[in-house]
Amino acid sequence: MKKLVLCLLMTLFFAAAQAQHFKAYRGTVPGGYNFWFHDPEAGNHRDPNAHFPLLIFLHGKSLSGTNLERVKRYGPISAVAKGLSIDCYIIAPQTNNGWAPDRVMKIVDWAIKNYAVDTTRIYVYGMSMGGYGTIDLCATYPDRIAAGMAACGGASVKNLAGLSKVPLWILHGTADRAVPFSASQKVVDAMEKTGKDRLIFTPLKGVDHGRPARLFYMTQTYDWLFSHSTKDPGREVCRDFKVTPEMLSKAYEDLRDIRKSDGKEEEYME
Repeated sequence: MKKLVLCLLMTLFFAAAQAQHFKAYRGTVPGGYNFWFHDPEAGNHRDPNAHFPLLIFLHGKSLSGTNLERVKRYGPISAVAKGLSIDCYIIAPQTNNGWAPDRVMKIVDWAIKNYAVDTTRIYVYGMSMGGYGTIDLCATYPDRIAAGMAACGGASVKNLAGLSKVPLWILHGTADRAVPFSASQKVVDAMEKTGKDRLIFTPLKGVDHGRPARLFYMTQTYDWLFSHSTKDPGREVCRDFKVTPEMLSKAYEDLRDIRKSDGKEEEYME
């Protein structure tokens, strides 16, 4: 019993230590959203010469509203609390009615003004409604987004020509009943006209709507995103990574192994 209590206390302490690196901002950016912000150097000696990438997380409809605590349910805040190291600035905004690219970018500009952001390495990922937001942001600001990953989403903006300039990975479960697989397929088909040399499209056979949320807990998600920069010659897409239904099923197990290798253990739940 004592050992169990000690493990629980260590888990809670570790999660709290990680969570404190996320700070909530409400009404800070005029015309933007309320958001969480993660500073990888919070609490540490700040290197004045260091610049970090910036990652934008756009949530799905289930996390919508005005209570920022909801944004902790899945995504990077949850992943960091579970022990995944994401060494970059993170913006996790909250919307209650879809994503507007201009409003998201206002928060990005705030981060650039106030922190040492590497402006050649700004990334975005999201699922469901956040997948729509990711594709819309990449299409609207292709010269500012280094790479994007959109799961089980689609597109709301009509002009998708900008997507041809951005390394983009679209994933969608073929058994998705919330957002039909065809929503992503339409984006891919539209890119036939504008160019899809920088596109990776991964149909996830038999996968439902919820399971792609595990992407946020997989190291290869971040390895793929961070392998891109807007200053890359030709801005070629990295094709050295893959995601399969089996890998999604093992995501929590793999993360638990990472925790064990660091001498920490934690329970994982959907």
